[in-house]
Amino acid sequence: MANPIKPDRSVVTTCAYCGVGCNFKAETHQGRIVRMTPWKDGKANHGHSCIKGRFAFDYYNHADRIRKPMIRDSISEVWHEVTWEQAFDFAAQRFRRIQSRYGRQAIGGVSSSRCTNEEIFLTQKLVRAVFGNNNIDNCARICHSPTQFGLSATVGWGAASQHFDSILQADVIMVVGANPTEGHPVFGSLLKRRVRQGAKLIVLDPRQTETVRSPHVRADVHLALRPGTNVAVLDSIAHVVVREKLYNEAFVRERCEWEEFEHWAELVGSDRYAPEAIGPVAGLDPADIRRAARLYASGPNSAIYYGLGVTEHSQGSTGVMCLGNLSLACGMLGREGVGVNPLRGQGNVQGGSCLGSWPHVFSGYRFVTDDEVRGSFEAEWGVALDAEPGLRLPNMFDAALTGHFRGMFIMGEDPVQSDPNQGHTIAAMSEMECVVVQDLFLNETARYAHVFLPGSSSLEKDGTFTGAERRVNRVRKVVEPLAGLQDWEIVVGLMNAMGYKCHYDHAGQILDEIARLSPAYRGLSFELLDRVGSAQWPCDEHAPEGTEVLHRERFPRANGRGTFMLTEYVPTRERVTDQHPLLLTTGRILSQYNVGTQTRRTANSRWHSEDILEISAEDAAARGIKDGDMAWLSSRFGATQLRARISQRVNPGTVYTTFHHAETRVNVVTSDLSDWATNCPEYKVTAVEVALVKPAGFDEYGRSLDRHAGLAAPDLSTATTASHPGRQEVHA
Repeated sequence: MANPIKPDRSVVTTCAYCGVGCNFKAETHQGRIVRMTPWKDGKANHGHSCIKGRFAFDYYNHADRIRKPMIRDSISEVWHEVTWEQAFDFAAQRFRRIQSRYGRQAIGGVSSSRCTNEEIFLTQKLVRAVFGNNNIDNCARICHSPTQFGLSATVGWGAASQHFDSILQADVIMVVGANPTEGHPVFGSLLKRRVRQGAKLIVLDPRQTETVRSPHVRADVHLALRPGTNVAVLDSIAHVVVREKLYNEAFVRERCEWEEFEHWAELVGSDRYAPEAIGPVAGLDPADIRRAARLYASGPNSAIYYGLGVTEHSQGSTGVMCLGNLSLACGMLGREGVGVNPLRGQGNVQGGSCLGSWPHVFSGYRFVTDDEVRGSFEAEWGVALDAEPGLRLPNMFDAALTGHFRGMFIMGEDPVQSDPNQGHTIAAMSEMECVVVQDLFLNETARYAHVFLPGSSSLEKDGTFTGAERRVNRVRKVVEPLAGLQDWEIVVGLMNAMGYKCHYDHAGQILDEIARLSPAYRGLSFELLDRVGSAQWPCDEHAPEGTEVLHRERFPRANGRGTFMLTEYVPTRERVTDQHPLLLTTGRILSQYNVGTQTRRTANSRWHSEDILEISAEDAAARGIKDGDMAWLSSRFGATQLRARISQRVNPGTVYTTFHHAETRVNVVTSDLSDWATNCPEYKVTAVEVALVKPAGFDEYGRSLDRHAGLAAPDLSTATTASHPGRQEVHA
C-alpha cells in the first residue's frame, strides 16, 4: 500500500452536503485537497462523518469543471469563452433589454442551498435592489417550504426547535417521512445510539428503511402508510390523544389558546378520524395507530423528526401543522429531549429560508408588504423597493409559457433535473430570452442558458452555512477558486454591471449587513463564530452566543402562545387507475447527494452507479419482472426506464426509486400537483405502471406502451447525463 500524502496545510470548514452541518479539517498538499478529516470539536458531528463528507470531495477539481465564463446568443449555438467583464456586460444588457421590452417584472432569480448565507442574501439583494422586483425563490420551494408555512402557523418559527444532541434526552422518538440513516447519517447514528439506550422508536414511512430496521435497532411501531395519507394518519394519532385524554392540559392552558385547542380537538376527535376509520384508508392496522399515539403522548420526553416525506405532498403544509399541533397538545416543546425538527436535505436550506430567498419576505422572515420593514432595507441599500410579493418559481415557469416572464438568474440550482414534470420546465426554459446559470458544471439547465458563470465550490469560498438545527457554521476557503472568483464576488460583479454600485472587502462584511437587517442573526459575525465555533440562531443581545432550545417560555408570536390549526384530511387528486395502478414514491441513498451533480463525479458512484426501482415480489410477479430486469416506469406525465429490484422494503401497490442520476430522468414521470399553500411539488405520490422491457427493443415496446397508456416511450438514445453538456463544443 502506498504511503499517504502528508498534508502541508489544513483548514477547518463545514460540509456542504446534507443539513447536519458537519465540521471537517480539510487537509491540502501543494494547494490540492488530499483528505477530509472529521473535526472532533464540531458541535453538530463531534468528530463523526458519513461517506459523502469524508470521501466525496474531489468533484471540486473534476475535469468537467468549467473554469471560464461563456456566452451565446441562442441555446442552439455553441458556447464562446469570454472574460468575466464581457460575461457580466452581456448578461446585464440582456436583462435590461428584457425589462425595457416586457416590464420590470419580466425577470427574476433563484438561489441555492449549496451556497453560503452571504451568497443567498446577495442574490435576493440583486433581485430586489437591482432587478427592482421580488421575483426571488430558492430550492426550499420544492422541499421544505411547507416547513416554514406550517411551523410558523403553529409554533411561530419555521425551524427546528432543538439542537441535535437534545435527542439523547428523548424517551420516545417519532420519525415521520424521513430516513436519517441514509439522508442525514451522522444524526441518524445519534438517533440509533439513543434507541439502543432504551428510547422507543416510532416511524411513519411507506417503506421499511434502515431507520425502521437495522442491526441492533428496530422500530417499536412502523406505520407503513399508503403514500398520500400522512394527514389522515397524523389526525388519527391526534384522535387517540384527544379521545383518551392523553394531552397535557396544563401546558395547553398555560402556553396555548384553549379555545383554539377545543376547536382542533373537536375536528380530530370526530369519528371519521378514529383509527378504525383511517386504518383501511392508509393500509394500517388500527391497533398500531393507537399504540403510536399512546407511546408519543406518554413520553415523558417525545421528539419529532421529519423530512420530505411530510412536506412533498399536496397537503405538505397541513402535514407539518399536524406535527405542530401534536407537539403542542402533548406539551412536547420548550425543553431538552422534545420538539419538532425538520431534517433539511441540503447544507444550507435553512439559510436559504432565513436569508430572504422568498418572494414575500426579506431576510428574517419579514414581509415585503410591511412599510417599516421595507424602509429599513431601503435605507441600507439606498433604493426604493417593490412592496408587492413576487413570483414563486413554479409561477415563473408558468409566466414564461404565457410570454410574461423572459429572463432568469439561477445560482447553483438545476431545475430542469430537480423540478417535477420535466417537460413543463423545459418548455418554460426554452421560451426565455436570457437565462444566466452560475454553477460548477454545465448541468441539465445549462442546456437552456445564454450565459454560464463558473461558480466556486464550498471548498473555494468564505462564508457561513445554517444547518438543520439552526446552527450557523463558518465556511472557510481551503483552496483558491478554480475560475478565479468566489460566488459572492460573481453576484457583486453582475450587480455592478447592471448599474448598482456596491463593494465588499470580504464575505464577513456581508454577514455584518445580514446582522443589521435580520433580528435572529443580529449577534452573528465571523469574529463570534471564529471564537465560539458555531452558534444557533436567534443570536442577539438576549442570547449572545446563540440559542440551543426554542420556545422555553413563549412562542415567537404576537401573544407568545402556540396555535392549533385545523387540519382536515383532503385526499390527493393523484389517484391510481386501471392504467396506472401503482404509487411511486422517491427518496435518497447514503452515497449520493440530491441530483448527483457533485457525488456522481467522485468514487462514491461505485456504491450507487444507477437509480434502482424497488418493487414488491407480488407486483413484480404479476408483470413478469425478475430481479435485475430493466423496466418501464410510466405515468400520465411521461415514461423512463430503470433496473428493477425485488424488495421486501415496499408494500404491494407501492414502488420506490431515487433521483440521483440524470439519465434516469425520474422527474419526467412525477406529478405536477403541489402543496396547496406553498407550491411544493407532490414528489411522493405519483400513479404509475411498471412493465418489463422486452428483448425485442424499445421501439416495439414503445408502440405497445403508447396504445396502453397514451404515452410514447421516450427516445432513450438521446438521454443524457450531467457530464454530457461539459463535452459540448466550446469556442475560445
